Amino acid sequence: MGIAEGMAVEELALRLAGDLEQVLGLFRSLVQPSALSMTAGATLSTLERNGPCRLTALAAREGVTQPAMTQLVSRLQDAGLASREADPTDGRVVQVSITDAGKTMLARRRARRADGLAGVLARLSPEHRTALANALPALDELAAVRRDFEPAPA
Repeated sequence: MGIAEGMAVEELALRLAGDLEQVLGLFRSLVQPSALSMTAGATLSTLERNGPCRLTALAAREGVTQPAMTQLVSRLQDAGLASREADPTDGRVVQVSITDAGKTMLARRRARRADGLAGVLARLSPEHRTALANALPALDELAAVRRDFEPAPA
């Protein structure tokens, strides 16, 4: 029986939360600080993955207040990385989208981090690299889980 097979969901959640905090710290350290914060990068990534999003839903998804998201989106828009448009079904609602420049910046940022991460992964045993590769589908599924505040896909 593998480690997770005999582990209660609560214990798995506790261990995973601690490990993800450590991995996030490692991930942050892989490149020099840039003008794009982790929240800004995560927001652009969400827009890239999910398409245009209401500002309120985007704030909830990224765990920030609506005023903070409004300021962030303004900075992203000023930098040419995101755009705001009226919702086609309700002109009172603002939809935020990633621009081509935003997609390009994300791709460059990911490539730099991937280069740094490759050096870290090279120091792991082949067995641990295989375990990480085998965990990728589960991590993709975990990242895709719809949160309670997100509308179901149309």
